[in-house]
Amino acid sequence: MATMKVVEIAEANAPFRLVERPIPDPKPGEVRIRVEACGICHSDMYAKTGAFPGIAYPRIPGHEVAGVIDAVGAGVTGWRPGQRVGVGWLAGYCGRCVACRRGHFIDCINARIPGITMDGGYAEYMIAPVEGLALIPDDLKALDAAPLLCAGITTFNALRNSPARAGDTVAILGIGGLGHLATQFAAKMGFRTIAIARGRDKGPLARELGAHQYIDSEAEDPAAALQACGGARVILATATSAEAMSRTIGGLATDGQLLIVGAPHDPLQVSAIQLIPGRRSIAGWPSGTAIDSEDTLGFSAMTGVRPRIETYPLARAAEAYERMMSGKARFRVVLQVG
Repeated sequence: MATMKVVEIAEANAPFRLVERPIPDPKPGEVRIRVEACGICHSDMYAKTGAFPGIAYPRIPGHEVAGVIDAVGAGVTGWRPGQRVGVGWLAGYCGRCVACRRGHFIDCINARIPGITMDGGYAEYMIAPVEGLALIPDDLKALDAAPLLCAGITTFNALRNSPARAGDTVAILGIGGLGHLATQFAAKMGFRTIAIARGRDKGPLARELGAHQYIDSEAEDPAAALQACGGARVILATATSAEAMSRTIGGLATDGQLLIVGAPHDPLQVSAIQLIPGRRSIAGWPSGTAIDSEDTLGFSAMTGVRPRIETYPLARAAEAYERMMSGKARFRVVLQVG
């Protein structure tokens, strides 16, 4: 029987191990993907630590998967071997729960999540439901496409569904794995883009990514600086710091919204007086469905938005994961599989 190399976790908090497994065949409604690249996301820690309820082991992590279809299951139409496809956080949904019946597939209570509820992309091959597939444009490399299937879709989809419209002021809090993409998307979407981060040294990077202005939160009050610019219609919070988010709320314009995509562990500190005058609000945004991923990939290919990545071979997945968890990666870590 033909085999493939995979990196799996035998049990919660166990080390990553490179093993051989039989190459699986797709079932009806599924395809098999020959994986070319898989991004390493902070959410992979759910598989590593067992923090996600009900996770079964052994498990292959990875939900930023870019590759090529090499086999299709029975009854699959519209997809064929040779197509370049990606799979993100939402690989499948039940279609029966209340969220699905209302069209909110990302909130499906029975969602199929690569690396969590099903095996993911730290492998040479992966099985995926057809509803989780997104076409990858020909002029987008697999290594660049992989991070766009989580960090990319999360920031792109949040911005395009936010209250902001072209010409509005949008602030991006944090210039990390999410923020360096969000800054590019905001500028390409026609927003007046203001990046907020700690330290003067990040200013040149922010402008290189497309920001029209940079606020060093160590040197000045970010809320006051935003108000000096007329206030922000949207502050997209990508940095996972509740304190940093709380400090920006006063910088919202009338009807402004703090939109959170980076999840801090600590609670935000906010006064009702900050929200009631000006009708300000705080909201969160998840990633999206496969068609949202496809839109993200298409927009990125068209406008030149690209992630900045560090690459590792599959055999060094453990090292790559630790690099991501250290916070020192610039800015996304990607396994080069194919």
